[in-house]
Amino acid sequence: MDLTAFAQFLTVIFLFIVILVLTYFTTRFIAGYQKNHSVNTNIESVEVMRLSPSQYVQIIRIGQKYVAIAVSKDSIEKLCELSSEDVEAISQEETSMNSFRDVMDKIKQGLQR
Repeated sequence: MDLTAFAQFLTVIFLFIVILVLTYFTTRFIAGYQKNHSVNTNIESVEVMRLSPSQYVQIIRIGQKYVAIAVSKDSIEKLCELSSEDVEAISQEETSMNSFRDVMDKIKQGLQR
């Protein structure tokens, strides 16, 4: 094998690794910037449910109000306003769900019978 061909191969591999590392750190920087930029806003998406590939129902918080909206490819429509008690009830139901360990313990008990 020719020495220049081997040197070109090593150069290409080195440049590939450098580009991957730069891409990784650039992506982390942009994600951190966007996360910090959106933390102190008055608008927050609380929950999203997909109805079809291009239609969603979202619960968003705007200031102290919660609003349910329908989002489609071409439009956004307000469905209703929700009280903070309604939204808190939803989040409490999610936290009362069993942990993964609890589910696995129940499966193990069922298999041992």
